[in-house]
Amino acid sequence: MAFIMVDVETDGPIPGDYSMISFGAVLVNEQLDQSFYGQLKPISDKFIPQALAVSTHTREETMGFDDPQQVMQAFKIWISSVSKDRPIFISDNNGFDWMFICWYFHHFLGENPFGFSSQNLGSLYKGITKDTFQTFKHLRKTAHTHHPVDDAKGNAEALLTMKRTMGLKIKLS
Repeated sequence: MAFIMVDVETDGPIPGDYSMISFGAVLVNEQLDQSFYGQLKPISDKFIPQALAVSTHTREETMGFDDPQQVMQAFKIWISSVSKDRPIFISDNNGFDWMFICWYFHHFLGENPFGFSSQNLGSLYKGITKDTFQTFKHLRKTAHTHHPVDDAKGNAEALLTMKRTMGLKIKLS
């Protein structure tokens, strides 16, 4: 299975009413050398300035981003190129990230190459440590910058550390 770490940046709390403005994905392997980055033109007139500010982009900049359907098609092709079999979606906050990626795939392409499930990195770490108050974030090497590829890479590094030092049994591509 190909584990693909994903991070999204948005201009609001839910897809449809608000927009996913960028996302990054990293194939989880020992090298962390395969990534995807997409910037998407907003699909709605609605946006929350504070939510958009997290990404460091202005509304004016996002209006020049790429067509969402083209970006999602390119992402689907990338997923196929790095996955020999079923791709597994994993993220720091899969409740949020998955919601946007799944909605955009279904809305623009009519399908989601990840299927109907996702994995949560934080929950995995809590299970390994047997402590629901623990966080994995200290395991990141790459700084959490809110550039989605940086953030996905840092989360992938944390997952690899769980494999190497904490006994996590996981088969990587």
